[in-house]
Amino acid sequence: MGAEILMNEAESHMLHTYNRYPVVLDHGEGVYLYDTEGKKYLDFAAGIAVQALGYGDAEYNQALKAQIDKLLHTSNLYYNQPTIEAAKKICDVSGLDRVFFTNSGTEAIEGAIKAAKKYAYTKDGCTDHEIIAMNHSFHGRSLGALAVTGNAHYREPFEPLPGIVKFADYNDLDSVKALVNEKTCAIIMETIQGEGGILPATEEFLRGVKELCQKHDMLLILDEIQCGMGRTGAMFAWQEYGVKPDIMTCAKALGCGVPVGAFVMTKKVAQGSLKPGDHGTTYGGNPFVAAAVSKVFDIFEERKITEHVKKIGTYLDEQLEQLKSEFDCIAAHRGKGLIQGLEFGSNVPVGEISAKALERGLILITAGGNVLRFVPPLVIEKEHVDEMIQILKAVLPK
Repeated sequence: MGAEILMNEAESHMLHTYNRYPVVLDHGEGVYLYDTEGKKYLDFAAGIAVQALGYGDAEYNQALKAQIDKLLHTSNLYYNQPTIEAAKKICDVSGLDRVFFTNSGTEAIEGAIKAAKKYAYTKDGCTDHEIIAMNHSFHGRSLGALAVTGNAHYREPFEPLPGIVKFADYNDLDSVKALVNEKTCAIIMETIQGEGGILPATEEFLRGVKELCQKHDMLLILDEIQCGMGRTGAMFAWQEYGVKPDIMTCAKALGCGVPVGAFVMTKKVAQGSLKPGDHGTTYGGNPFVAAAVSKVFDIFEERKITEHVKKIGTYLDEQLEQLKSEFDCIAAHRGKGLIQGLEFGSNVPVGEISAKALERGLILITAGGNVLRFVPPLVIEKEHVDEMIQILKAVLPK
């Protein structure tokens, strides 16, 4: 069946909530994807920062095949070995103490919010607690996640949203301090804002927010759904700052392709928040996805993925900085490791750049604020960076 027929079938039967690129992807190998027509694409999007190991990794695939033959699902009414192993590994790597596996990043945010509110409720028995979130943030599209997403465009059609949420300005500590009161129970933020335009937190800001939380007995929730799992050169971006959250959310590269997320917390938060009956999921953390998570942690350690990201991330950073110096249309460059962004002037539509790059065999995605986003598989090499830069130069406006 041809690509055009397949795309028409999709539009006839699937809810149109995505403006998809006119490509039907068929398979992948390494850091390349291939469409149904056999065209090859260098992937610098990684399924929105998911495919950290690229495509067709034999060791990863074999772990999933073995688990399929063994046990796919049991529900959370029973223990299973892969989930226990995956839980231990994420706790060991993060230094946090308790994990709840979800099916997505959005669900991880929902769980983190519930845990924070229950923690506050356990302390004082009140239900009118407030959460501080950040402007230009993105945490997901469910109602709870939308409530803490700092973009009115996403929120307005679905208001009123649950909870009392106030929005501060990212990297502006005074704006956070101005919102804190006796009802504030948590501050939620991305360690690096992704959808908002690839904006890393400053060390001063992140440390200041943590100190504020400690002073007022509030919880710090760090969203590492996109920037975590080795993407910055540390397993979790907050580890580079030395600022440990009370609750962390992660997903995307946690399973490198299977639908899995998690929220992880300290022992103190676990003991004072969610109890049996407070939260649950039928599929979350089932043996199949847990086998993937467990194998991902093994591969990251064995292949020293974070060290590789530091090396290649430095090279990508240098090449993008050089590109910025050569093209006046590029207004700013920022990021860490293999989560980078180029911001363009308002008169340069980045969507068109992305579309032209796709025509030439390069997959790039955009982010808020007229930004081209670079979140490739973590296993890319310098030659792939060079190939990407060559194509990008050919499609950038002179």
